[in-house]
Amino acid sequence: MPKVTVDGVEIEVPAGATVLQACELAGKEIPRFCYHERLSIAGNCRMCLVEVKPGPPKPQASCALPAAEGQEIRTDSPMVKKAREGVMEFLLINHPLDCPICDQGGECDLQDQAVAYGRGGSRYHEHKRAVTEKYMGPLIKTIMTRCIHCTRCVRFSEEIAGVDEIGALYRGEDMQITTYLEQAASHELSANVIDLCPVGALTSRPYAFEARPWELKKTLSIDVSDAVGANITLHSKGREVMRALPRINDDVNEEWLSDKGRYQVDGLTKRRLDRVWVRREGKLQPAEWTEAFGIIAGALQDDKSSIAAVAGDLLDAETMFAAKALLGACGSNLTEARQTGMTYDVSNLAAVNFNSTFAGIETADAILIVGSNVRWEAALLNVRLRKAVKAGAKVFIVGPEWETTFPATFLGSDLKILNRVPKELGDVMKAAQRPAVILGAAALAKGALGAALKLAGKFGLVRDDWNGFNVLHISAARIASLMLGFTLPGGMGDIAAAKPKVLLSLGADEMDYAPFAGSLKVYIGHHGDKGAHHADIILPGASYAEKDGTYVNTEGRVQFAEKAVFAPGDAREDWTILRALADALGVTVGFDSFGELQATMIAAVPALGEEGLADYGALPKPDSGAKAEGEITGYPVKDFYLTNPIARASAVMQRCSDELLHGADVKEAAE
Repeated sequence: MPKVTVDGVEIEVPAGATVLQACELAGKEIPRFCYHERLSIAGNCRMCLVEVKPGPPKPQASCALPAAEGQEIRTDSPMVKKAREGVMEFLLINHPLDCPICDQGGECDLQDQAVAYGRGGSRYHEHKRAVTEKYMGPLIKTIMTRCIHCTRCVRFSEEIAGVDEIGALYRGEDMQITTYLEQAASHELSANVIDLCPVGALTSRPYAFEARPWELKKTLSIDVSDAVGANITLHSKGREVMRALPRINDDVNEEWLSDKGRYQVDGLTKRRLDRVWVRREGKLQPAEWTEAFGIIAGALQDDKSSIAAVAGDLLDAETMFAAKALLGACGSNLTEARQTGMTYDVSNLAAVNFNSTFAGIETADAILIVGSNVRWEAALLNVRLRKAVKAGAKVFIVGPEWETTFPATFLGSDLKILNRVPKELGDVMKAAQRPAVILGAAALAKGALGAALKLAGKFGLVRDDWNGFNVLHISAARIASLMLGFTLPGGMGDIAAAKPKVLLSLGADEMDYAPFAGSLKVYIGHHGDKGAHHADIILPGASYAEKDGTYVNTEGRVQFAEKAVFAPGDAREDWTILRALADALGVTVGFDSFGELQATMIAAVPALGEEGLADYGALPKPDSGAKAEGEITGYPVKDFYLTNPIARASAVMQRCSDELLHGADVKEAAE
């Protein structure tokens, strides 16, 4: 490890570190625009200049200079100060002075660094250059005259997203950053370039002119649009969530966020259920809580145990535990969270968990994906798979073809391939040091779990410090529901066969309600979506942004989301509705506050009280007779932007679906 001296202080730095990283280890702040920790080094903004001896008697770009034994680095000399002022002056030559109307104002790197490192005035009096705006789709607003050509957006698209949609045209002062043929940036991670842009060239189109950063209250939350569990911050103003931004968590989402997780939040205020509704003579009509509870109690008057509960994909663990407690007090065990009808074995949670972890899958050197369109089902996992492929991993996919962002071999859609593994696949997997299998929702639905587990022994997926057997869920509530024992062996079939008098639908919008024609259907949810259309009684609940809650992602990571805003109108947090219903039914559930509910839940399932990865033990021994049959004809996610009731209520997500997936020509209001 080389030793260098930074401003007179000697420090030891890791081999391969740059001078910029050495300065940061010494506690020095180095300004930069083009350098980013997760992108390749470009070295083209020159803002990170420092003085280095031995070396030429001129400032050098610290981001691209390797740290070497015996270097003397100065970050505060007159030469460095003058050089940075000069660079800033050049960067601002063509930059328009429109900070008062720029959405980046208040969180702009250029603004901050101009104050800290720039001169007090400009010596440039010639005409400024202007650049025409580029259309980058419904999510990204462009004002390219502000662009300083740091190329962060270009490098992100090529290296992280794997979609070469943004690049540079022309040379010198004519250089422009644009999308290919000026078409919309249409991949699932496109809006991350807004966070990366250090100036106001790329800003958020839906959020334009909505609020300034100092007006917003920031709340730590979890993205529920998929099962990745990306860490986010909800920024709210009054009672409305204005935007969602990613939080840095190297184990989960690094610092990226899918476009759906970022932009579905405008759906939180649209198509909301904010009062009680009861169906009378075939039509839903407004009602009071007491009347609704009275109807439910009346339906269960003869047999309280004839009640079932189905959990939706966006639910927190506390709501599911409260529902299970209510049904248990009534003498019923009819609870299910796999609303689409899947019936895989959940007796061992290690068999249905993403055991490699997201960070671990980057180190895999051979990967078999069965029945999963990873780009749409877990866009942030796709980023990790790209890293694995860059490091030399080979990827094989069983299922209908989809547009991958890395080289992959498609092996067809017939699941029999799991019974008789082709030589090409078998040789690669057996020779790998860290082989991995990823089983998707389409394969689970076809009953391929047992056959996939047999591959663990065949390929040696479990080794010292490595477990390569993974199941990729697409529901944010799935693993928590399995930990709580919220499922039945026969799945939804068991509940339909029991013919319950009352069916509690806890935000279950994707299920088939036809088998429950004779039941009193009570929908507890937050949007007027599919579940509400089938309901006999609607009890307005709270969305993930309007309640505290525990979520467990597909790798078994327990995370906690905080309440950002209050639910609208008469809507209440789900657990309070279930607690009040318990009183109406005359049963005791054992909690009267959220704190008591959470404590009772953690006492029942201690792993839900410890943030971090839950330990599910070893993989079960596979059934030697298990065989995979059938063909994967499609994937469960048909439209990336419209997978849940919040997204379907979002005007932004609807426009993305129309324009980016279905090619609709969406007109602006002025047109």
